Amino acid sequence: MTQKKTRLRVIPLGGLDEIGKNMTVIEYGDDMVIIDSGIMFPDDDHPGVDLILPDYTYVVKRRDKLRGIIITHGHEDHTGGLPYLLREIGEKVPILGTKLTLGLIAGKLEEHGFRKPKLREIHAGGHVNLGPFGFDFMAVNHSIPDGVAVLIRTPVGNVLHTGDFKLDQTPIDGRLTDYQEFAKAGKQGVMLLMSDSTNAESSGITRSESSVGPALRQIMASAEQRVIVASFSSHIHRLQQVCDAAVGCGRKVVVTGRSMINNTKIARRLGYLNIDDDNIIDAYEMGSIPPEQVCILSTGSQGEPLSALARMANGDHRAVQIESGDTVIISASPVPGNEKAVSRVINRLTKAGALVKHKGSADVHVSGHAAAEELKLMLNLIKPTFFMPIHGETRHLHAHAALATTVGVPHKNIFIMEIGDCLEIDANGARISGQVDSGVVYVDGLSVGELGKVVLRDRQLLARDGIATIVIAIDHSTGKPIGEPELVMRGIAAGESDTLFVEARARIAKTLAKTAREGATDQHVVSNAVRESLSQYLWEQVRRRPMIIPVVMEV
Repeated sequence: MTQKKTRLRVIPLGGLDEIGKNMTVIEYGDDMVIIDSGIMFPDDDHPGVDLILPDYTYVVKRRDKLRGIIITHGHEDHTGGLPYLLREIGEKVPILGTKLTLGLIAGKLEEHGFRKPKLREIHAGGHVNLGPFGFDFMAVNHSIPDGVAVLIRTPVGNVLHTGDFKLDQTPIDGRLTDYQEFAKAGKQGVMLLMSDSTNAESSGITRSESSVGPALRQIMASAEQRVIVASFSSHIHRLQQVCDAAVGCGRKVVVTGRSMINNTKIARRLGYLNIDDDNIIDAYEMGSIPPEQVCILSTGSQGEPLSALARMANGDHRAVQIESGDTVIISASPVPGNEKAVSRVINRLTKAGALVKHKGSADVHVSGHAAAEELKLMLNLIKPTFFMPIHGETRHLHAHAALATTVGVPHKNIFIMEIGDCLEIDANGARISGQVDSGVVYVDGLSVGELGKVVLRDRQLLARDGIATIVIAIDHSTGKPIGEPELVMRGIAAGESDTLFVEARARIAKTLAKTAREGATDQHVVSNAVRESLSQYLWEQVRRRPMIIPVVMEV
């Protein structure tokens, strides 16, 4: 057997040095599987960008080797990239997930026009074979039901991918993490453990999801008017607790926000969200119900500009207008990069007269990720030969690596990877061996992957430093300017009476006089001289480098 056949390659294409777009390739010889295919939401550094995907060029080039895609749970940062990936590789590849996970995926794929995706349901405690790989699925707790970890049996050794998890002793649905199966896997031997690092910097253990319910009920019971709760639409356990608290306080539940409506409908249909039909009403029906009997479930916990909560804060939601005395509960923690957006929404809601409760002021949120002591327990149960921290920013990965050393994993056996790195494992050990095509793909409206770094950089420049355009007419034979140059500046000067604007025009005129004396008649020479002169002047005056576009016409 060739060396190529006897080595296992583990290639993360997302989820490292970032929160989101989780995607990992497992490859052995002529066979390959993918664990998760997620997205990441843009922040202020990505103007005009709707979504950020992993660069899956490596997979597309080897689509014939792909045996299946395993999805650990139904969150967008693990499922959202599937429609875009399937456009490149086709619908024939099987997608494996639990019942709720597939229900959420099916709804998303239908929105994107897929008619017959190969969705294959798996169960915690079940086993599936794909090519040379065997997969055992283990129940884990998270902030969404039906999450699984995946034990991958390969010819080289066993690999355990935890997915996102926490060790909740009192889960909302009673479905405990399967400690017995994890311990069994550890006794059988795990060559490589890949474990969730999101909360590696948090000491102790993560509070149980069930601890949020009493806080929600207390707030609703004391609220004098409507209660509006914003959460992730896929956080079904949280939505269940909101519904239970609302019904317990005699309130009807109104659902608003496209993804919230879709996900609650799917979760109710599949039996993961339990509330009687009589207790859910349409947003346009709540006008006939006293405000103290209404609870509104909304999207917008991350301050997304087009979300239902943001529209309420801005006063342009079609069905819900914030009124003085309303109570708003933001039952989520801001994803890194979204803090400013969330703060803006809170300020606008407060200005509109709402009482806003959030993680900083009430116990209305707990994480779905394991903290340090839980991560150490996982490491002790598995006792891996090699360890790769995944799902987190660089500081989280390093914190998780430090935890691993405290429980006895040798430092030389811990691999803190970069996106695109290849971890090779064979009979001689493990090593990082080169990189594959990797990076990011931007979704910009209907455009996928066409937005390059140059365009993004230009947008950032425009947003930060503004733009100046100069239209100049010159004599084609002498290079002398004809008439006054037309200057327009946006985001730099207040108007044509602004001193900066007046002096900028004078600087341009001076530059044109100089190029004319030198006999410059070439449009590009004149254009570059004006650009450099104006750029230098604005830097000297306001320390900005705006985008400068000279238009030189020969007459």
